[in-house]
Amino acid sequence: MYRLLSANRATAVRRTLRLPTPASTNGCCCSCGGGSSVGSTAHNFTQYQQYYQMLYRQAPATTTTISALRTHSSTPTQTDAHALAKKKRLRKPRYAKYVELLEVTELTASERKSRVKRLKSKKLAEFIQKTQLQILEKRAREERRVLKKGKPGTEEAAPRQPAEYQKIDIDPLDSSILEAGLYDDKPLIFFGKEMYTKQVIANPDEVHKILKSFHNYRNIIESMENEQQDNVEADLTSFGLTTPKHIPETELLDPFEAIEPYIEVQETHKTDVPAVNVPNVNAVTAKSKKRFKSKVHVNEEQERMAKQRALIINLTTYLNVCVSANMLNRALSTIFAYRSRTKKSSVQHPKLSSNLITIDLYNILLHGYAGKGSFDRCQELFKLIHEDGLEFSEQTYAATFECLGRVESNAQNQQLIEQYIAEAEQQGYSLNQIMDRSKFVSDQRDIALDAIRRVRAEFMPVYVPPPLGYDNELLNDLNAQTLPVGATLEADVTAEDCVIMNPKRGYSKTQLEQLAREQLQVELDGYITIKSIEKTKEFANAEYCRSKLKELEQGWRKQISAAIVRDLNTLRAQVRFKPHGYMNYYTYLKVLDTTQFADILIKELYKLAEGSETFSPTVSQLYKELGQKVQQCYQIEQKKHNGILEKIGDIYSAYCELWDSGRTTDNTRQMWQRLVHDERHSGPSMDLPEVPWPTNVLAGVGRFLYNILMRDIKIDAHIMRQKSKAKTTSATMASHNLLPAFYTLFRNQGRLVKEEVKPHPVLSRLLRASRQQTLTFDSNLVPMLCPPQPWSTPHNGGYLLNKSELIRLPHQAVQQWERIRSSNPQHLYPAIDSLNQLASVPWRVNTQLLDVIIKVFRNGGNAKLDVPQPPSSLPPLPTLPSSDKDSETVSPAERAKQFRDKLGHRRKQAEMYSLWCDALYRLSLAQHYRDKVFWLPHNMDFRGRVYPVPPHLNHLGSDLARSMLIFDQAQPLGVDGFSWLKLHCINLTGMKKRDSVRERLLYAEEIMPDILDSADNPLTGRMWWAKSDEPWQTLGCCMEIAKVQRSPDPAAYLSRFPIHQDGSCNGLQHYAALGRDQAGACSVNLSPSAIPQDVYSAVATMVERTRKTDAQSGLHVAQALEGFVRRKVIKQTVMTTVYGVTRYGARLQIARQLKDIDDFPKDWVWPASTYLTTKTFESLREMFTSTREIQDWFTECARLIAGVCSQNVEWITPLGLPVVQPYNRQEAKPVLRNSGLRVNANMPMDMYERPNILKQKNAFPPNFIHSLDSSHMMLTSLHCERQGITFVSVHDCFWTHACRVPELNRACREQFVALHSQPILEKLSEFMRQTYSFRDNDFTNDGSVEDLSKRQLNRTLRQLPQKGDFDLNNVLSSVYFFS
Repeated sequence: MYRLLSANRATAVRRTLRLPTPASTNGCCCSCGGGSSVGSTAHNFTQYQQYYQMLYRQAPATTTTISALRTHSSTPTQTDAHALAKKKRLRKPRYAKYVELLEVTELTASERKSRVKRLKSKKLAEFIQKTQLQILEKRAREERRVLKKGKPGTEEAAPRQPAEYQKIDIDPLDSSILEAGLYDDKPLIFFGKEMYTKQVIANPDEVHKILKSFHNYRNIIESMENEQQDNVEADLTSFGLTTPKHIPETELLDPFEAIEPYIEVQETHKTDVPAVNVPNVNAVTAKSKKRFKSKVHVNEEQERMAKQRALIINLTTYLNVCVSANMLNRALSTIFAYRSRTKKSSVQHPKLSSNLITIDLYNILLHGYAGKGSFDRCQELFKLIHEDGLEFSEQTYAATFECLGRVESNAQNQQLIEQYIAEAEQQGYSLNQIMDRSKFVSDQRDIALDAIRRVRAEFMPVYVPPPLGYDNELLNDLNAQTLPVGATLEADVTAEDCVIMNPKRGYSKTQLEQLAREQLQVELDGYITIKSIEKTKEFANAEYCRSKLKELEQGWRKQISAAIVRDLNTLRAQVRFKPHGYMNYYTYLKVLDTTQFADILIKELYKLAEGSETFSPTVSQLYKELGQKVQQCYQIEQKKHNGILEKIGDIYSAYCELWDSGRTTDNTRQMWQRLVHDERHSGPSMDLPEVPWPTNVLAGVGRFLYNILMRDIKIDAHIMRQKSKAKTTSATMASHNLLPAFYTLFRNQGRLVKEEVKPHPVLSRLLRASRQQTLTFDSNLVPMLCPPQPWSTPHNGGYLLNKSELIRLPHQAVQQWERIRSSNPQHLYPAIDSLNQLASVPWRVNTQLLDVIIKVFRNGGNAKLDVPQPPSSLPPLPTLPSSDKDSETVSPAERAKQFRDKLGHRRKQAEMYSLWCDALYRLSLAQHYRDKVFWLPHNMDFRGRVYPVPPHLNHLGSDLARSMLIFDQAQPLGVDGFSWLKLHCINLTGMKKRDSVRERLLYAEEIMPDILDSADNPLTGRMWWAKSDEPWQTLGCCMEIAKVQRSPDPAAYLSRFPIHQDGSCNGLQHYAALGRDQAGACSVNLSPSAIPQDVYSAVATMVERTRKTDAQSGLHVAQALEGFVRRKVIKQTVMTTVYGVTRYGARLQIARQLKDIDDFPKDWVWPASTYLTTKTFESLREMFTSTREIQDWFTECARLIAGVCSQNVEWITPLGLPVVQPYNRQEAKPVLRNSGLRVNANMPMDMYERPNILKQKNAFPPNFIHSLDSSHMMLTSLHCERQGITFVSVHDCFWTHACRVPELNRACREQFVALHSQPILEKLSEFMRQTYSFRDNDFTNDGSVEDLSKRQLNRTLRQLPQKGDFDLNNVLSSVYFFS
């Protein structure tokens, strides 16, 4: 209950003891001072009221010997050290607490949360003093009223002293004084009715013992924690950007001691009593040295660096927004504020403080003043830069020339230009370097050039061309076809020499430009509205509801606009009276106008209102989503204002011309880089890195809009009523029925309870009744109508205007971005070129198949065909009897079962609705694009695995998703194309996986009637296609085969249908190649064989052999599994074991398969799944010896790196992509609901945080293998592009036209051999040794656990697994390697 006082507080208490004893007051309940020294001393502790609990303790026996506790020795014993270690426990952070307030009336429901704050000592003193003054005034008024009426008895009679108090010589408490709180100068004793209290009252000496005990324990009081300072200095203090301040002596007191005596209420100042050094200080009250304790950061320096880095990111975005919002003075004051605080802290942390204010921050402000032509302000900034010891950069001189270029040309102006040119040259910057390395927007480049040409009239900047070729030994052979920048193709170059353009032919410049204009319009609008394919019935009041909804939207827009103006004015008023030296959200909210904010909120309003009953966004998710919408709109507005939109149009027009002519040997990145370089002489820079707003800013901006959404959006509770009883209903009556359109509720999400936003039921009914029959999607979630902008840098690519992320990473993962920025740009070319190649493939919808799918979907779906059914198709649960008589017969177990069934039923409904909505979005988008050509921009995850950016309509995902898309470009089948088409159809069925290619083709001829029947009568015929493993892809293939079969010349038939070549357990293939494992390589088809080897069947055979042995030995679970050890049961476990599946996960996989077998006894599911999991892992370890050794080495390396070094595991892929695992410890902190104006600069960042050791070690083996299979895919992609082959991948499944399958197979095998011919494990070991190994001077040689762990890390990183003798060249002749 008590904490020990710090040294300062102990001194304050001792100082307090030497104050003169205040006069006694008659109203005290325990005036123990009647001649007692103990009582007189205790008068100084009136503010500590918790000691009354000592009444309920045993009489302390140690109070008289407390000074002699440690007289025998000053050296702590082992027991003392152990006890001290127990005391030093990490205190949990104290988060804000809230009180839930809900007020419900007949027409309204008001819900809010009030924060419970911990008051500072000064505020607490003021609050209590004010309250007591009010009570005293009230008493004075009552006395004056009594005197005025002339009634006697103005003096209060002294209360009668009870007999119990007389025994122990203490006074009872006057009730009026108790009410006023004027007992603060007296100790209090509270008596209860327990037996112990009666004993105390009967023994007066016991009371005096209590007082004496309190006197001895006066230093043990409840400490109070001050609330964190509500200014920007809190951010700086956390990493040392403040100077030690002189603390007044009053601040050394306990918070309660700062309260002035209430008797002297007129005093406003109290003289400080000088501290007196008192000997014999209790050792336990001395303040120990502060220890760093954090679950997230390794040490204090890392925490300080993380907060400094977060502050730099926030300052950069804040200054950029200030400049774009024309709030230059605010930006300047922010620089001044942080600069002054940095200077003050330079003594404590010179390194950190010197890195906070950088030249880049000054450059942002310099360009802002340069745009105004304010050279005086620029000169002031130059002085600050020199005072801070910073050097000018190229960007600084560019801003200087821009500012001088906007000033009228005269002799002084030209002299200044010459002066800064000379300074730049003296610093080593030529004019060419300044113009080449600086970033410009709008007309900045032209203005700067104009200034330079005032003194150097003939100056023409020379821009360094970007490197176009690769710097990777696996791809250097492709550089031979790359011409240097400025060179042109010879006149006699034919289309055969430009085969790289073959997959892109067939589109004219006019057509592409028109498509680009449509795409730009979609991105400028920010969304696209399409017609839904849902089959619904029209409500009788649909028209009425639509008109009401339209009226509501008009009213909402007005209300939102008024609310935004109101709240922004409030923020502006608050900002005006606050110091400018802190970052605030008002600046971010000034970048858009009210119309744009209203559009964002209206779209979000409809999205929330149309949500499901089972899922709603949490409040924090809504904050982030609204903030991202504002940021996206701001970025597009900036591109309009900065001239980037216009320049993109010019460059894209030239890009379309190259697509039309086809006369180039460049890939799309090289084409774009050449065009951008040709346009560098004028206009804005095209390689501007867009600095995203930090997550805390997004949340703060989103919170502003969220408050408007919750407070100002109202709906009439009776809006659905068409007929009203009263005649006068409109505005006056409707205003009484207005309720908030949205409310929040708390819902369990796992172990957490989260606050979610729900629409009012009236609003949901209104939207359902209006039935708009449309769906709205954001413009960055749908396919593009024109070829995407090629990735040329890590920040530019994908959509034309919308921001696309190159790598999918969580917001706290910044370490990988740091590695990418610091790497050679040429090392990133293989990855981004592969993304560009995949994005350049044009697609269209298979309309014939789409019509069949939509028909099945509208008829209620089909679970066997993987077409989701609506939740309404789920049969209702049987209900138990509800009457009293019948309910007596229902047992508690039956009721518990009904409750569990009800929960399962709801969960099933939610799952069905989610799948149904996904199919609705996918099919509606496919219907919208059915007659259009479209492209899919791509990006990748942190391992290098590629994905299409549009989530709904793409070729990844389920069988249904893959079946709907075909190539837009048609190519003739050729001689073998029809055979590949038939072989692909049989592969999709999964019926002939163990048969050779020849047997599969013969089988295709046998079932040709079924194939043709499936194509002609997909839903009314024999439906052979529905028995396939991939039914919809099989049906699409049947339709294509029927067209070819009935064509006059199958070889000349133009086919758009993609043919798949799938890897045979691709993860194990990479493991077998890494370890040169002969047995493992044969089982996964790395070696040639007459028939395909099925690793899943091989493992099932080994498990069955072991099961028979155990069954003969009498093992019951083995006997129960007789006849059920099948390929399908253990397939998923074998497939995922290479990707790090745990035994628990494998057990769930096998149990799921056993449950689906109708004949298997359900009582044996869990024992059998445990048994099969163990046997499957043992069989895999026996079959893939080298694989398991490599996997164990990966796991051990990651465990030691994360545990000993406290760093994230990182590596570089064979193609040069840096990879960092973003798994760190995160503290779950509550959402800050009332953070005010100030931007909280703290951000989680993985590079400064402790890694999650378990995730790091478990994820490293599968992630490294994923990076290898993505490298193989990228190599195949780039070589196919150079050969003019259309190439698409779904991870380890490669797609192309039927006529190009042999060439694809050859490139796939050649690149696999080339990849694994590299010393992959050796390079990985070398990289990890250079990055993580400890040097000799890092060892203490004391035999400690830490020292031994460091040596183990060094030893493990060098110990490579042993390799086998498998010859990789066998892959080149393996038919079933990819088939």
